[in-house]
Amino acid sequence: MENFTSIKIEDSLKNSLQKMNFIKPTPIQGMAIPVALEGKDILGTAQTGTGKTLAFSIPLINKLILDENAVALVMCPTRELATQVLAAIKSIISDKINIKTALLIGGESMQHQLRQLGNKSRIIVGTPGRINDHLKRKSLNLIATKYLVLDEMDRMLDMGFTPQIEMILKFVPKDHQTLLFSATLPENILRISKRYLINPERISAGSTSAPVEKIKQETLYVFKENKYDELINQFLSRKGSILVFVKTRRSADKMVKRLKEEGHSADAIHGDLRQSKRDRVINSFRKGLKRILIATDVAARGLDIPLIQHVINYDLPQVPEDYVHRVGRTARAGSEGSALTFLTPDDKPMWNSISKLIDPNFKTELNKFTKNHKKKKKFKTSFNNKRKFIDQNHFRFRDKKKFFNKDDYSFSNFDKKKKLPEFKKSPKYFQIKLPERSIKDAYRKDFSYKKKKNLKIEIVEINILSSKNIIKSSIT
Repeated sequence: MENFTSIKIEDSLKNSLQKMNFIKPTPIQGMAIPVALEGKDILGTAQTGTGKTLAFSIPLINKLILDENAVALVMCPTRELATQVLAAIKSIISDKINIKTALLIGGESMQHQLRQLGNKSRIIVGTPGRINDHLKRKSLNLIATKYLVLDEMDRMLDMGFTPQIEMILKFVPKDHQTLLFSATLPENILRISKRYLINPERISAGSTSAPVEKIKQETLYVFKENKYDELINQFLSRKGSILVFVKTRRSADKMVKRLKEEGHSADAIHGDLRQSKRDRVINSFRKGLKRILIATDVAARGLDIPLIQHVINYDLPQVPEDYVHRVGRTARAGSEGSALTFLTPDDKPMWNSISKLIDPNFKTELNKFTKNHKKKKKFKTSFNNKRKFIDQNHFRFRDKKKFFNKDDYSFSNFDKKKKLPEFKKSPKYFQIKLPERSIKDAYRKDFSYKKKKNLKIEIVEINILSSKNIIKSSIT
């Protein structure tokens, strides 16, 4: 398929594509659209950012134009991806194509979604969780579903949506066309395709495990304690919008707070935000109002923002495949971009896994880090003002009050000098005759481990009295 004018679709849809200036299809579109128009199931894989959404949207709309009673269901892993998929579908639905749509995602008003479904929407796009909610409420009827799309299926499996997907498919009639699209193709996708797809046509455009060639990939070896300072250096040396990926929601909020205090234009997006807040953050970043976007992996899929020029992996992803999706947020629709990954000594295992995924001939590296950086000695106990250990010259405690903490269970009373009773300070006390058997016991009782200081004081008093007999008896 050389161009969209050569495909056999309805004239109203063809005119909409011309108005949108869609002339030359991408490789995945050129291979998938003709097969989907024939009514066959598809197992499609392509690099992220290559136009998979349009590859299933054009046949979807054409099928609904031909069959006025048919319904199409599109399932996506994240709210952002579902929102963008529906926006892409709406962009090619002209006024002459009177097909109503519904967006079923979490974080949105349930009443608003019920009104959309009440208007007899024929294109339903949503996440598995919220679709299941409507099925339980019996506000969603899938009996007329003739077209099913599972977009980013590998991500839905990673997020644990398998039970929800199986529950939804029980409400979908067996006589339907299924299109499964994914950016990667792990083994679990192949197993599921055998269950849900009937004699699917295998379509693959480009490598499923490597980013597009126009992404300039770089790595930076850095120690963990220097990562933030190096991140600031990257902000200052780069021009354009920057998307930074971190591991946790807490670290995203913490980093944004610090960046704002230092005068940077930044915002955060993660799973804890309400959908309205997510939309505001994405829109401000898309319009260029915010230059820096700190995100968790919730933004690794579905963010289609051509403005993104740089992607920085501040933390490595939990799954190697997510690296491909992260860096795929840049260099969209044929443009160029760069991706920088911070690597610490602790990142060696995951980075080797990512490198093997991208290049099967990869040989274990990261020895550069140990060669270029001297290993720092690690102390199990941190040195601070409260703990000063041993004087280098005299091997004595520098400051007993600073060395011992009040909460130390073994030395809690060490620095408290126990005063001797007055009668023990008297020289006559040492002239008292004790029974032979009790001399040793008396020594143990009066001169225990915690009373070593008292022992020194009494020995001095004994020396002053020069009582040789008592000294001998105390030694025995």
